[in-house]
Amino acid sequence: MDLIGFVQTVASGVLTGGVYAMVGIGLSLIFGVMRIVNFAHGEFMAVGMYIAFALFRSFHLDPYLSLVVVAPAGFLLGAFVERVLLAPIQNAAEHSLILMTVGVGLILSNSLLLIFGAHPETIYTSYSTRTVAIGPVTLSVPLLVSFALTVIVVAGLFLVLTRTDLGRAIRAAAQNRDAAELQGVDTRFVQTAVFGIGIVLSMAAGVLLLPALYVFPTVGGIFTLKAFVVTVLGGMGSIVGAIWGGLLLGIVESVGAGLGATGYRDAFGLIAFLLVLLVRPQGLFGSSHV
Repeated sequence: MDLIGFVQTVASGVLTGGVYAMVGIGLSLIFGVMRIVNFAHGEFMAVGMYIAFALFRSFHLDPYLSLVVVAPAGFLLGAFVERVLLAPIQNAAEHSLILMTVGVGLILSNSLLLIFGAHPETIYTSYSTRTVAIGPVTLSVPLLVSFALTVIVVAGLFLVLTRTDLGRAIRAAAQNRDAAELQGVDTRFVQTAVFGIGIVLSMAAGVLLLPALYVFPTVGGIFTLKAFVVTVLGGMGSIVGAIWGGLLLGIVESVGAGLGATGYRDAFGLIAFLLVLLVRPQGLFGSSHV
């Protein structure tokens, strides 16, 4: 691989890693406040992909425009799951919450299988195969647009967390729930809002990846693993860490595929995951609150 090829590969990895980061941020946000690992995170992402696919097939709605439908649907779905399935057992043993999220994931993936069938689906738009040249580097238009929208979404999330009352309540609940309640923070509402926001990020990431990938009912399991890798690489509960973890995973996978081992693309990410755990078990940025 020559220098230009290496730069090309890294650039493609950064674009993909940006969307991975959005998935990881959602998982980190939920863990940071609720202290549970959502093992249905990837399945929610698959739901977002299928909603965008259904809107494209039925109404020819551009997948990126479908975000205006997917985002509120994701928040409502996340709030429903948190209120109805997770809240009643929040004081139970930790493994009960984990098993509940696993069960939710199984229900979602099997529901998608029942509705859409097992055949992989894809969409084709006027820009699906278009590229843009930036100097000697050629970038995929769908991935470039997805990365730009990811930056906008993540920037909006940081503004919410740092400049709004809801954001301050979320950070307070993440740091010390009991103290936040003594200060008048409705932690019950905060948990519902956080889970809803985390699901929105997951489903939105699915929509952003749809023009560049194909979707099938069990694709969520793959992205649950990626979200977990991104979160652990950056440090459990660290949003900044999730961003860097996503970029690192995207670059490692892209470079590995660029070396000719396309079939082992995911394996390179897992190898990087294991190496980071061996050197820094707490992740690149260590565990931190939102």
